[in-house]
Amino acid sequence: MGLIAKRILSMEESATLAMTQKANELKEQGVDVISLSIGEPDFNTPEFIKEAAKKALNDNFTHYPPVSGFVDIRQAIVKKLKRDNGLEYKPNQIVVSTGAKQALANTILCLVDPGDEVIIPAPFWVSYTELIKFAEGTPVIVETNIEADFKATPAQIEAAITSKTKLIMFNSPNNPSGSIYSREEIAAIVEVLKKYPNIYIVSDEIYELINFRGKHTSFAEFSDVKDRVIIINGVSKGFSMTGWRLGYSVSTSEIAKAANKLQGQITSGTNTIAQKAALVALERDPEDVAELQEMKEKFEMRRDMFYNALKEIPGLKLNKPEGAFYLFPEVDNYYGKSFNGKVIANDVDLSSYLLSEAHVSTVPGGAFGNENCIRFSYATDEASLIEAAKRIKQALAALS
Repeated sequence: MGLIAKRILSMEESATLAMTQKANELKEQGVDVISLSIGEPDFNTPEFIKEAAKKALNDNFTHYPPVSGFVDIRQAIVKKLKRDNGLEYKPNQIVVSTGAKQALANTILCLVDPGDEVIIPAPFWVSYTELIKFAEGTPVIVETNIEADFKATPAQIEAAITSKTKLIMFNSPNNPSGSIYSREEIAAIVEVLKKYPNIYIVSDEIYELINFRGKHTSFAEFSDVKDRVIIINGVSKGFSMTGWRLGYSVSTSEIAKAANKLQGQITSGTNTIAQKAALVALERDPEDVAELQEMKEKFEMRRDMFYNALKEIPGLKLNKPEGAFYLFPEVDNYYGKSFNGKVIANDVDLSSYLLSEAHVSTVPGGAFGNENCIRFSYATDEASLIEAAKRIKQALAALS
């Protein structure tokens, strides 16, 4: 009998965190590493949010909170959903969690039974498949390609549905591709899902505010499926609050009650100070917060700059993403090439090569469900991006 449980031994380590750790180890050795592997805004949390946290501390909000979150933050989320998305919900349909990752885990563990199938368009965020397998469900991957802007079609979705399908997961704006499903594209998928009333829909909207194309669209905006949609969101990306660890789910009261039950046995309520800080963030119309608009504008400028720099590299194939802060180029033209006798066989080899030779950290695309790609995060300063593009170009040119 082994010491460590099989459910943990069979779980893959987060590839994004693993690559970040490798980059940090090199940095500690004095190597000048440019990190393009972490999915985190490089901007500070806006001052008005930090002031709210200080006030909460001074006002002694330091005791256990309700498991599903303080009533006032859940009311603020209700108002946010109405203001930003035109959606009507009640506070008892919302569970505040320790990050959107916990909100996702709650949802999957509450809905997926052993043997249930969960459809996931690829590329997808690295934790989706591992959380599904942890729940003893079966991930069913729908492959997309760069020509389709990494978006699944209604026909592909329908072809993946079986009698065992319990859940389908969408992430728009998408990590790692930056792609956004338009309102028309979501409406077409909804037309398919209308025919399958037993399938639930996770709408992961954590990058909602980093959208360069216009207004965000949620699956919950479509009345035919709204009662089957679980919205996952939070303040990490749009408000640059990654370290505060606050996310939330929005669903039916039945699912929310189940998530509350599960969370009550694992972490209980989310950090009180983070809740009070997130409350003031969510109360503000993001269009009126100068820091958020500046951050989005800088991300768009960096996207254009980095995209144009990488586009000049022979053998890279890119799409131009409309949101988030990633590029996800196809790099398989370099597979089979070598450097100093070592063959680049796949995405892991290429990502490792760029770290060791160019001192640029990236994430292999296989972690996101597409082994022909690697992910670059452009959530870093402009000078670093220019230097990273230069190093990547030189390193790839050295392959033969």
